[in-house]
Amino acid sequence: RGGVPMATPEKKVKERAKKILDELGAYHFSPATGHGGRKGVPDIIGCYEGLFFGIECKAGKNKPTKIQQYELNRIKEAAGCAIVFTDTMESAELKTLILKTAIEDTVGRLEKISPKEKDKKYWTNWALQNIS
Repeated sequence: RGGVPMATPEKKVKERAKKILDELGAYHFSPATGHGGRKGVPDIIGCYEGLFFGIECKAGKNKPTKIQQYELNRIKEAAGCAIVFTDTMESAELKTLILKTAIEDTVGRLEKISPKEKDKKYWTNWALQNIS
């Protein structure tokens, strides 16, 4: 029988995650993992508002393998956001998690800037916008 092969349950989870990322306007791609690609890399790699993230998609009772969990942990250690998105999660949960983490990350970076440095940045931006 010809025709289009049916999407696996995990592929459906990936497609749903990608749709959410598209709605957010996030940059994302699915890395090649076979034939010379790196094993265990999350299904989706991306960036939103300066936040680097990796999303491992799972269906049913499946959980990340040891090598997948290792890669997710490496992303966390590098100050990125590592997410396991399952078929039981609501779309809003993924969107909220990415938005919340991006906001917290931005606030954290701003808190590390000294008041003197913040003042410098304000006046530099003001000058760039108002002096022509």
